[in-house]
Amino acid sequence: MKDLHSDITVTTIVMAALAADNTPAALDLKGYNAAEILLGVGIGGITFDATNKIEFRLTHADDKADGSAPDPGDYTAVDIDDVLGVSSVGTGGIIKALTAAHAAAAAYRVGYKGGKRWLKLLADFSGTHGAGTPLGLFLIKGHGADNPQANQI
Repeated sequence: MKDLHSDITVTTIVMAALAADNTPAALDLKGYNAAEILLGVGIGGITFDATNKIEFRLTHADDKADGSAPDPGDYTAVDIDDVLGVSSVGTGGIIKALTAAHAAAAAYRVGYKGGKRWLKLLADFSGTHGAGTPLGLFLIKGHGADNPQANQI
């Protein structure tokens, strides 16, 4: 059996039942050469459709010229050349859209290969969401410069 544990670090982005947009945190990839976004979606709090939906938008940015973290306006939407595991990327960096009934929990994963240091993932809610939808959104960083990675328990 191969050892994946020593090669990855997991960052929690969101783990809550949401009925409105999350505030996306800046996710730093410094020191890692691989990244995977995990979207865990529970049973929809509503019946999703083209109006009442959740779109997961991935954006990325480099450091500013002085080496500091980017400002919020520095992030740009990823495109299909920046990600793995999806057949298309929608306007604004949409890597997954929930636009139909979601009657069972599901997990989705999207690889990032865009080469920028910073990521943000927004769960963008449109329409009316009277009840929350459970979301577990995670970033897995791999191929770190300093392996093995520290245990997270």
